[in-house]
Amino acid sequence: MLEVEGIHTYYGLSHILFGVSLNVPKGEIVCLLGRNGAGKSTTMRSIMGLTPPKEGIIRFKGKNIKGKKPYQLARQGMGYVPDNRRVFADLTVGDNLEISERKVGAAQMWTKESIYDFFPALGHIDSRKAGFLSGGEQQMLTIARALMTNPEFLLLDEPTEGLAPLIVEDLEKRIGKLRDKGLTVLLAEQNQKVALGLSDEGYVIDNGVIRYHGTIEDLRENEEVRKKYLLV
Repeated sequence: MLEVEGIHTYYGLSHILFGVSLNVPKGEIVCLLGRNGAGKSTTMRSIMGLTPPKEGIIRFKGKNIKGKKPYQLARQGMGYVPDNRRVFADLTVGDNLEISERKVGAAQMWTKESIYDFFPALGHIDSRKAGFLSGGEQQMLTIARALMTNPEFLLLDEPTEGLAPLIVEDLEKRIGKLRDKGLTVLLAEQNQKVALGLSDEGYVIDNGVIRYHGTIEDLRENEEVRKKYLLV
């Protein structure tokens, strides 16, 4: 569903990604693992058109999308959950969801009602302003808001960062259920346990370069790669 070939991304004059290539097959969860600052978020932003790469190719559903604006990619079925949440603090939970809704026909999967079935905790705080939510509630809302665009493909950037273990465990189960509902996911994570538990295959990035790609079983067994590129 997603093919990234040899992208080079810069912030101003700073060269951040060096020839990053990865592939996310339809119906799978693929993880992008790396330490803080390794290039995970820049990869996600490059794919979503927020920090367009200067070189390389990005294909989504077989079409080259390099240079497309984020709103155009959302219309094509790509959803994005940023690492810094960015909820609309002055709006209620319900309003945050409603303004994100993208109708895709009568049979669309995600409505406010189906979101509240999926995240029951959000249904209980529908009228609460998002700025007063806990970190876990804000993360649920950020994911829910992306789902309201009814995506086929979801970019999840550090969804468990800074959350309590019980919240992380709950989120992990729900992300797994997204695959069961037919979504394809690229998951950027520092939390190895979560990423390895959810994903079908994985990539390891370090200093803007992909250092490893393989199945989750291979990555679990490759202690040398995990020690070299993932341990803090």
